[in-house]
Amino acid sequence: MADGPVQPEGWALPKGYSNGYRLGNMLFVAGQVAWDERCRIVGVGDFAAQFRQAIQNVRTVLDQAGVAPERVGRVTVYVTDKDAYIAASREVGAAWRESMGRHFPAMSLVQVAALLEEGAMVEIEATAVVE
Repeated sequence: MADGPVQPEGWALPKGYSNGYRLGNMLFVAGQVAWDERCRIVGVGDFAAQFRQAIQNVRTVLDQAGVAPERVGRVTVYVTDKDAYIAASREVGAAWRESMGRHFPAMSLVQVAALLEEGAMVEIEATAVVE
């Protein structure tokens, strides 16, 4: 795949950014929230459901770029409520394994006051090394 934007098929085109960007042997996945393919938040008020959709969106960008989840070296998770993350940790772990397998890259979890998208509780970004 050539350098440039990565746009999953069927997704609405983003405005002012790319869902993913390939540059040399790196793939940068933009922060993914719990949007469905029509840019509607899934699981309003349900942290586990939002995490599941957001990490699946990361996986969709990886798949579109032809990059295996095992090539992800770093993930940053932004949450609006760390207690909701902790309370949903069992479901979060299951959702992670469904989308990313048993690959656990370097990861940061950051609590923020709010996310840009109304109703979003979690946003996940990733960086991968392309073979």
